[in-house]
Amino acid sequence: MDDASNAHDDTGQPQGEPGEDGHSRNLRTILLLDICDSTGIVERLGDTATAQLFREHDRLVLRLQQAWRGRLIDRSDGLLLLFERPMDGLGFALDYGQGLAGIGKLRDIELKARAGLHVGELLTWRNSEESVRLGAKPLEVEGLAKPMAARLMSIARPGQILMSAVAESLTHRAVRDMGERGLALVWKSHGRWRFKGMPETQEVFEVGEPGIAPLRRPIESAKAQRAVPLWRRPTAMAAEAALVAAIAVGGWFATRPPPAIAFNERDWVVVGDLRNLTGDARLEDSLEQAFRISLEQSRHVNVLSDLKVRDTLARMRLAPDTVVDRDIAAQIAQRDGARAVLLPTVSEVGGRLRMSVEVVDPATQTTVYAHVADGKGEASVLASIDEVTGALRADLGEAIAQIDRDSKPLPEVTTGNLDALRAYALGQEAYVARDYGRASDLYELATELDPDFASAWVGSMRVHYARMEPEAATRAMEAAKSRASGLPRREAMYLSAWASEFDAPSEATGKWIELAELYPDYFPGLSNAAMWLFRENRFAQSLKFAHAATVPQNPLLALDYDSQGRALLALGREAEARSAFDESLARSPGSSLRRRMAVDAASRDFEAARSLAARFQAKDRHSFIERTSLLIDEGRWSEASEMATRGLRLAEKDGGFDARSFLVVSATAMWLDGQDARAGQLVDKCLEQTLPRLERRVLGVTSEDDASLALAAALVAQRLRNGAPARKVRETLEAYPEVLAFSTVSNLLQVVAAEQLRLDGNPRQAVEILAPLVQQGNEPFQARVVLQNAYIDLGVTDEAVVHSKWLQAHRGYAYVDYACSNCLQPLNVADSSIALLRESEALQEVDADKAKEALREFKNIWPESRVELTSR
Repeated sequence: MDDASNAHDDTGQPQGEPGEDGHSRNLRTILLLDICDSTGIVERLGDTATAQLFREHDRLVLRLQQAWRGRLIDRSDGLLLLFERPMDGLGFALDYGQGLAGIGKLRDIELKARAGLHVGELLTWRNSEESVRLGAKPLEVEGLAKPMAARLMSIARPGQILMSAVAESLTHRAVRDMGERGLALVWKSHGRWRFKGMPETQEVFEVGEPGIAPLRRPIESAKAQRAVPLWRRPTAMAAEAALVAAIAVGGWFATRPPPAIAFNERDWVVVGDLRNLTGDARLEDSLEQAFRISLEQSRHVNVLSDLKVRDTLARMRLAPDTVVDRDIAAQIAQRDGARAVLLPTVSEVGGRLRMSVEVVDPATQTTVYAHVADGKGEASVLASIDEVTGALRADLGEAIAQIDRDSKPLPEVTTGNLDALRAYALGQEAYVARDYGRASDLYELATELDPDFASAWVGSMRVHYARMEPEAATRAMEAAKSRASGLPRREAMYLSAWASEFDAPSEATGKWIELAELYPDYFPGLSNAAMWLFRENRFAQSLKFAHAATVPQNPLLALDYDSQGRALLALGREAEARSAFDESLARSPGSSLRRRMAVDAASRDFEAARSLAARFQAKDRHSFIERTSLLIDEGRWSEASEMATRGLRLAEKDGGFDARSFLVVSATAMWLDGQDARAGQLVDKCLEQTLPRLERRVLGVTSEDDASLALAAALVAQRLRNGAPARKVRETLEAYPEVLAFSTVSNLLQVVAAEQLRLDGNPRQAVEILAPLVQQGNEPFQARVVLQNAYIDLGVTDEAVVHSKWLQAHRGYAYVDYACSNCLQPLNVADSSIALLRESEALQEVDADKAKEALREFKNIWPESRVELTSR
């Protein structure tokens, strides 16, 4: 259980921090009630009938406690109750008055109570068990709020509910939660009063139901007297007249209330489940989704995602379909660092649809702002949502000009078909729950109901990619692109960035960066910017965006810690990478266990790496890549060949890309193990299965992976002194310029071309191809390998040694290089050690001692190596 769960008492209500004396300070609603003329009731009814009356009274109190979430603290002199919300205290007082009237009516007597309601700071502490056994109350309550409520109750007339100004302000804003009953309440100010023991005058308000509330001036007493306003004192008239002008000019600034909640730009809010008081079930999901769409256009207010809310509910050990009401939303907000809770409500008032929203302080669960908008019929409700979200965004400090600039009217960026909107909302829920089949059906239904519903097409695109259905995803993407004007600005940028991965891959990284910088708390933008920068080997920039995404509000935090760890490992910052992967593993097992093993392997802590490898799931076919790489790293080539073969068999059961990539992994291990003929057969098989796929022109990530795999197979063939596959792959790829637009493909193609030139006896041309690529700083690992060997061929020792040492120092990069990471990792890992042998070769003619030292170090790493198999 985390620390947040300890901040609750046995009622589950938030408590203040205990002080050194064990006391706790809380901002609470306190209600004091007293039955009028209770002594006279006993005299009229007698003891037996009175006892029966109070038994009914106690049942009434218990029922109302449950209905209004009140806590009964004391009943020795009337009733003293605490509530989280002033609205709940008022509801209790109103129902208590009606309940008393009903009990009295059965006995032909008039039963009325006086009530005092106040919101303020209270000091609470628990009495010891021994004190309670001796008659003390379990919980003691003291503080200025208690005598204030008592003074209000003391001056109330029978049947009168009096409240302080702060209680009136908060309840008046939230009274629409009571529906028609709340709107019918009457409110009256009884002016300012002086209470004994209180330094300042207090304004007193009355609230009640028509025909029941007395609406008369409260009763003065020695402890409470109505204050005579300054303006009514004759001696002050002249001075008052002189001040009128100044007050008129400066009054607004002097009396303007300060913000009721400390909300800063880019703070987070939790949206509670929409309360539907209309009886029309269609409105529940559709309007809640519309409210989110409208609010999420803000760059000032960040909305905690549904996925994150589900994640937090799970940490709270609650079911994912738990109703996110005021209390639950406040707990989520406190756990996830949100500053406010938003509670939307839709109701029907006088034949009109009313949309209202409360802004709630999660620390006190009090309503600090409330807005309402009415409209006629379903057609008006989207405009009403825009009205209330615009008002609450302004309340939270967003400039009106920014609201107008960043937001489109909701009817323009969603659908007026509430059935389609509901299908989309349910599809979003299913997508978050990873029920992709149901999500797909619901998105399809939404687009059938409204073919121009752009967001539903985007949802369909995403779910088809999650289900590995590229053709269907491409169709949905094209439909969404043709309707992009019907998307909010952020979602339109998201679609544009995603589409560029297929239409113009060279622009994709820039578009993801643009989205991430404009919406710096939008995690899909940050995560994709980090990923695409990593694909281009721009690790420092990738790390910046991955780091920005690793905040508590991110529902996919494990993935971004994994991205952070990969960038750190590529940069050679192994200790930090280890920490990042550990953070990822703490949240989700995922692939970070393999990456975490890579950190230890890159550090040559093979014992620790083997210990982690033992934790891999037997059916995790991807783990066989790291297992094979680890065995190669340790120089255990026969075992590596067997491990790769096991992985290949497992992958071939499902087929697809993994099965083809394992052909290259196995070929690499067999080449090192001296099984050249078998390695060549596997390379040929991989190309036979992969090259025809490029001819299908299925663009996007699929074509990038296939092209990279074909190039990786060509590189292994070149190690076998077979240049034919490389020439065939180059010819095939040159026919598809759209595939070469991927930098990973074009860079790897340059490596294959340079290596072929070197093998054909043209090392200088190989250097001319690769030197500029390395200078850019985003080269694949194999570019350094080929460049190293080309300089050795040319006899340029200094440059050869520079690249050899780079390969040795970037062992982490060997494990996480993006260029066909599923197939080239074992070759990269082998070359990070073979670089020592290459260094020795380069130094033979210029420094024999250093050459011998490098060779000794190489043999310490791979004592059983057969040098002839690793020669150039």
